[in-house]
Amino acid sequence: MTTTTTRPGLAPRLTALTKVVELGPGRLDKPLLAEAGTLLQRAGNRLKLSSEHTVVALAGGTGSGKSSLFNALSGLELSPTGVRRPTTARTHACVWGLEGAGPLLDWLQIQWRHRFSRASALDKADSQLNGLILLDLPDHDSIRALTDTEADRLIGLADLVVWVLDPQKYADASTHRRYVTELAGHEAVTVFALNQADRLTAEELAELVIDLNDLLRREGVEHPSVVPTSAVTGRGIESLKSVIATAVARRRAAIQKLEADLQRLEAKLGKAMPLGEALSAPSSVDEARRMGLTDALCDAVGVPAVGEAMENVYAERSSRWVGWPYPRWIGKLRGDPLKSLRLDDVSDEIRGISTSSVSAQSAEVSNAVQALADGLSMGMHPVWRTAVHQAARSRSTQLPQALTEDLAEVAPQLDRVPGWWRALKVWQYFLVAAFVAGLAWLAVGLLMPGQLPPSLELLGDTATLPWVGLMMASVLGLGALSGIASRNFVELGASRERERLEREMRRRVAAVANTMVVEPVERELGRHHAFYTALRDLSV
Repeated sequence: MTTTTTRPGLAPRLTALTKVVELGPGRLDKPLLAEAGTLLQRAGNRLKLSSEHTVVALAGGTGSGKSSLFNALSGLELSPTGVRRPTTARTHACVWGLEGAGPLLDWLQIQWRHRFSRASALDKADSQLNGLILLDLPDHDSIRALTDTEADRLIGLADLVVWVLDPQKYADASTHRRYVTELAGHEAVTVFALNQADRLTAEELAELVIDLNDLLRREGVEHPSVVPTSAVTGRGIESLKSVIATAVARRRAAIQKLEADLQRLEAKLGKAMPLGEALSAPSSVDEARRMGLTDALCDAVGVPAVGEAMENVYAERSSRWVGWPYPRWIGKLRGDPLKSLRLDDVSDEIRGISTSSVSAQSAEVSNAVQALADGLSMGMHPVWRTAVHQAARSRSTQLPQALTEDLAEVAPQLDRVPGWWRALKVWQYFLVAAFVAGLAWLAVGLLMPGQLPPSLELLGDTATLPWVGLMMASVLGLGALSGIASRNFVELGASRERERLEREMRRRVAAVANTMVVEPVERELGRHHAFYTALRDLSV
């Protein structure tokens, strides 16, 4: 089995093109993507087949003498030549060294009856051509669509193409427009045979060669190889055979053809998707942008407002438990501050977060997502910029509801009473009871001195009244101090509860944003980076 050796760089470039084709759908135009896929398939098939054979195709228009030149090169009358209408209808192949050429001829779709071998007729003069598969293609300008299509197919598959031009139609517009302008970069695998040189004088031939060279250079063929030939007189046949023999001996025409095709495709890809500064675009969402999205979504769902409302409700509810009872009772005479502040409505709003707060801010949610996509796609090709925006918005209709459902699980428990509130309430009512007892003692001592039974005479002892008054003042002071201290602890607790609630809500908002926005965007950014990395590797 013959192995194929490729020059360093071809395999990585084909791998890069594979990646471009894999990531290109929806980004590249379909014709360009199809061309890239076709090249990959052709390259894979050709590199699997014999590297010991070089496929050389003789291509030309009707009447150029292509078949006569084919017979002259092979030394045998293999391809029929026409008299009235010299048109080649089917591809003929002449093989120098048939061993291992079968699969390659099958891939070229050459019919068995049109395959010929020079193995039996091989002589020393032609040993330099061993490994050559010479094709006589159908005329590319034939009026028969079938042969025209076959010529185009084999021109693309051949390792080296010899364009056979005649003196009258060497500048034919259809040939140059359809084929020659596509040959830029293919000089190493393209030869131009100016055939039927016997019809011209030496001066005319020299002038035509110069004119043809100038024409080819203007059309992008920087270093054209032009060989004047004549199948009738044999002029130039050995020169053309020598050019072909050199290509056959080097066993590199197939690789050079693929490299040239890659170069041409690379130019088209570069024009469609310029590399420029594309690789400087972010390939992931950085932490700053993640935080910015989370901040914007938290604002959109009202996290700060919910936290503030919860803090206020927490503080006001605590007053029913930890406030010094006397001021609270006096305050009731002036009306309920909770009602005047409408904090009960705020409590209802907090409890109803799952039904109103998030959905009402869907426009702000959309703006937050849009801002993230704008920042990440800045400077990208319009196609990729659109793709990043689509990825960011891919689940935008579900995002408000997802935030709603997730945040509903962390709505604050407004009916929860901390244990220290209950303990402090017991303590404060104990102080209230002590003050009432002292007040009763004073009343008895002042109003009923010496009138109580012996068992209660201490209550009527006026000597104890100053101490009772001092105790009452201490109770009032202690109650007031405990009330002030409790309010400070309540404010601290309310602040901590707000921080805990906002922190948990923020964590959940970040998790939802990561799943529904950041991850789809990062997949698109990764695709963008991988695409342009492959495009860069293709051009190395």
